[in-house]
Amino acid sequence: MAQFTYSRVSHLLRLSANKASASRTPTEMNNGIASCLQFIRCQRSVDSKVVQERQKQHMAKGLPKQKPIAGVKQVIVVASGKGGVGKSTTAVNLALGLLANDPAKSVGLLDVDVFGPSIPKLMNLKGNPELSDNNLMIPLTNYGVPCMSMGFLVEEAAPIVWRGLMVMSAIEKLLRQVEWGPLDYLVVDMPPGTGDVQLSISQNIPVSGAVIVSTPQDLALLDARRGAEMFRKVNVPVLGLVQNMSVFQCPNCQHQTHIFGSEGARKLADSLGVQVLAADGSVFCQHQSCVDRFVHHRRNGKGHRAPQGLGLRSSPKL
Repeated sequence: MAQFTYSRVSHLLRLSANKASASRTPTEMNNGIASCLQFIRCQRSVDSKVVQERQKQHMAKGLPKQKPIAGVKQVIVVASGKGGVGKSTTAVNLALGLLANDPAKSVGLLDVDVFGPSIPKLMNLKGNPELSDNNLMIPLTNYGVPCMSMGFLVEEAAPIVWRGLMVMSAIEKLLRQVEWGPLDYLVVDMPPGTGDVQLSISQNIPVSGAVIVSTPQDLALLDARRGAEMFRKVNVPVLGLVQNMSVFQCPNCQHQTHIFGSEGARKLADSLGVQVLAADGSVFCQHQSCVDRFVHHRRNGKGHRAPQGLGLRSSPKL
């Protein structure tokens, strides 16, 4: 007995040892086997057509339709391939820089890093958002920048232990249930990596561009490349790279040392065909007190070159 199996169909060809079968000529037996194989080929052709038809039906549905955030003109996402590279710091600097370069513009800051929200600390904000008449959350504001974060909705030290569906539900609320008012720019602090949140945001809202943050180490640059390629696959322009934490400055003699090298981001930017927006992390506003100083100097007509420079180099690309 010979058995031929394809997909869900199993075909058995029994070769009996009785007299009737023994009397068959080799040609007759070969013809029987050929008929069985022909049936298998026909079945395979039918299955292939069914698969192709189903693929066409799925492709016809297309990607989710993008729906703009009410009142927001342009969305800039700040992303990184891995955590701990200063992504949230860069998002704050970008928001402050955009506002400093053109005070007539309105800039908002959205923190969608659900598991590690940093914006409340960096922007010196505490408390729970109030609700508008439309039952939408009203952002908390400091330094002239309205902010929304999961950190406003949970206790500061409380861990967020959620599965993917709960995370995506929270992201949807942060995107759609906030009363931003009219904004020229909304800077979005993304979680690290290239997962569900990045894909969902890129496909569900129109994103004007992405800023990729990295440190000079080879491993961080490798992840930064993955992040940039991910945004390109979902048709989000990469505005440029930010190299952070690249310099150690001695507190005594002020000598600067590039511990991990100084050209990593520039080489990566050249290979990707994008610009380095900032490459000296030592002059960034790295904590809340530094943000206070930047805002104080801005209000008194003195510039802080890192945030303003980052905003100046990012905005013309939008």
